[in-house]
Amino acid sequence: MSKSVSSSFIIIIGSMLFALFFGAGNLIFPPMLGQMAGKNVWIANAGFLVTGVGLPLLAVTAFVFSGKSNLQTLASRVHPVFGLVFTTILYLAIGPLYAIPRTGSVSFEIGVKPFFSNNADHPVALFVFTILFFAVACLLSLNPTKIIDVIGKFLTPIKLTFIGLLVIVAIIHPIGKFQEPAEGYTSNVFFKGFQEGYLTLDALVAFIFGIIIVNAIKDRGVTTKKELMIICAKAIAIAVILLAFIYTSLSYMGASSVEKLGVLGNGAEVLAKVSSYYFGSYGSILLGLMITVACLTTSVGLITSCSSFFHGLFPKISYKRVALMLSIFSTLVANIGLTQLIKVSTPVLMAIYPIAISLIFLTFLHPVFKGKSEVYQGSLILTFIISLFDGLNAAGIKINVINDFFTHLLPLYNVGLGWLIPSVLGGVAGYIFAKLRGRKIILVLMKPKKNK
Repeated sequence: MSKSVSSSFIIIIGSMLFALFFGAGNLIFPPMLGQMAGKNVWIANAGFLVTGVGLPLLAVTAFVFSGKSNLQTLASRVHPVFGLVFTTILYLAIGPLYAIPRTGSVSFEIGVKPFFSNNADHPVALFVFTILFFAVACLLSLNPTKIIDVIGKFLTPIKLTFIGLLVIVAIIHPIGKFQEPAEGYTSNVFFKGFQEGYLTLDALVAFIFGIIIVNAIKDRGVTTKKELMIICAKAIAIAVILLAFIYTSLSYMGASSVEKLGVLGNGAEVLAKVSSYYFGSYGSILLGLMITVACLTTSVGLITSCSSFFHGLFPKISYKRVALMLSIFSTLVANIGLTQLIKVSTPVLMAIYPIAISLIFLTFLHPVFKGKSEVYQGSLILTFIISLFDGLNAAGIKINVINDFFTHLLPLYNVGLGWLIPSVLGGVAGYIFAKLRGRKIILVLMKPKKNK
């Protein structure tokens, strides 16, 4: 290993990975999972950790393993059109359709809503708050400065210290006992938690975070793929431990809060209520300020990266105009409210997450099938067909004939993993097709020509 890479640098990279994935938005999902799962919290949390921790860090490893410079070139192994479409959909998901509006909604739920006693005032307050929030985010995105990095570096330790203090107090002095699980968490609990992990979006943005990690490691003089993988693996181990501990603690905190606080609307509300319970109004104010600034920093980063991508797609539209359009659109979307925003986004994530998961594993297997595009295409086509109906089911659009057929044909279809076997079979079929087509071409070339 390069002498320029020390143990302290690996710890820094691992901490960077942790900070990248543990955004302010991710705080809201484990507490709500705990509230809904109740006595089944540990099983549900295990499923959540697979998709909320395991898959994102596996995606980073896959990106490093691929040796590609960005997501679009990696996805273009399937087909150039797929590379463009998939990357565009991903940027829309982590941008104006979900992740950017979520930063405003989470900030309002934790930083502002607890101080309003009249529910009738919430829509107006949300509207005013999101206009101000995204106006500031847009201005900072139009004029990127080091202040965002400074805020992020300064805030992250404080935020983690407060959250750590909150979960430690919740563990030592739990609010109450675990209650019976809510509807949906009485059976197939692991798989329910597995699907809840989709909401973090981390397995999708991991492909983009992979670029940051690779560049950071290469700046230390590391060039070989083997060294990159070793350093990445050690850094990922650090991030896994930190993320798993925080998520599990937050799930426990949510599960123990139901007895006295009741089942709340979303995870942001759970955090706000628990913080107020332990630390009073001062705790709520501190948590609200930290989360708001953290979300603002995240929002600026997302607006900047998405604006750069879409400006690259449409060069005639200036970067500043794209940033302004994204900010305005995100303001409108944020006003449907956090609970509704999560509900609306779930069907889309149910449809595209299996494609991302399949792409991760195909990337690792790329050398085995020698990069044949037919393998990618066969696997992802069948994956998409099944995941599309998963998305429709999550949206409440149930086609009973199709669902009954898939239920009898595909194991795990009822728990959202019906795409798993078709993904494997599609890849195998694609490999066989590629081999046969190649053999046919060889036979045609070898066929002797008739004498005239």
